[in-house]
Amino acid sequence: MKLNSSYWEDRYKNNEIGWDVGTISTPLKEYIDQIQDKSIKILIPGAGNSYEFEYLIENGFQNVFVLDFAQSPLDNILKRIPNCNPNQLIRSDFFEHENKYDLIIEQTFFCALEPSLRKDYVQKMKELLMSNGKIIGLLFQFPLTEVGPPFGGSKTEYLSLFENDFNIKKLETAYNSIKPREGNELFFIFTKK
Repeated sequence: MKLNSSYWEDRYKNNEIGWDVGTISTPLKEYIDQIQDKSIKILIPGAGNSYEFEYLIENGFQNVFVLDFAQSPLDNILKRIPNCNPNQLIRSDFFEHENKYDLIIEQTFFCALEPSLRKDYVQKMKELLMSNGKIIGLLFQFPLTEVGPPFGGSKTEYLSLFENDFNIKKLETAYNSIKPREGNELFFIFTKK
């Protein structure tokens, strides 16, 4: 199975989107609620239906961009937020995207990538962030599987992947996960070195 654009498009068309909880997740909402500078430039890669984007826009953030491999979720965002700027919805391969951001929000994207791409993901995140930029979000904490997505991982693995390029500000079990993910999510804040 190749996790390419067609694969993800089919998942949306067949409504095989078990990761989609229909709203912004509590840990991300609470993080966003404490951001004071609403002018920062934000990217949400592998955004899917991106309730995070919707929440940010509703709360006065205008410099927000979503990126996805598939067209359907971007169309879904436009239907839900008809007044959003379509230029903020980018259909592209994450690894080919070029720009600079203050903040990148991770929500079920990392765990959807082939595990062999994890080192490339870290390097691409570093490349996309401005100096002192942050990546925040949630990573699954369950044994790494060969079958996925989602593919799991552990705190130890994540530390070894990120610690050379990022300052680990926080990496701990989320205390406010939604019930189905309770105990299986690590909330993190990493800043670019």
